[in-house]
Amino acid sequence: MAEPRVDRERQDDAQDSGESAGERKRFALDDTGFDEVPKKYRKFYRKWGGPEDPLAPNEVLCPVCKVVIRSPRELRPGDRVYCMACMARMVVVLGEDGRLEAEVVY
Repeated sequence: MAEPRVDRERQDDAQDSGESAGERKRFALDDTGFDEVPKKYRKFYRKWGGPEDPLAPNEVLCPVCKVVIRSPRELRPGDRVYCMACMARMVVVLGEDGRLEAEVVY
């Protein structure tokens, strides 16, 4: 029986870099004092500082209430997020300027 062909160079490169296509960066979330949601969920939200406020790869802005939604993992287009402050369900999309944006579904 023939062994399956494996591209060893690509496999070695992925192991050396420590990242593969499926892995996402992890982020430690701390309580930011956002008091519009129950205490248990405060670490997942923060107040937006305006247009000059940069968003991390694990953050997306709620277009309804202008609150930053945070995730313990890196967000990618197609991910679903929920804003507990305004009860909106959203899908993460890639905006025209290359930033991650949320598009309201419900």
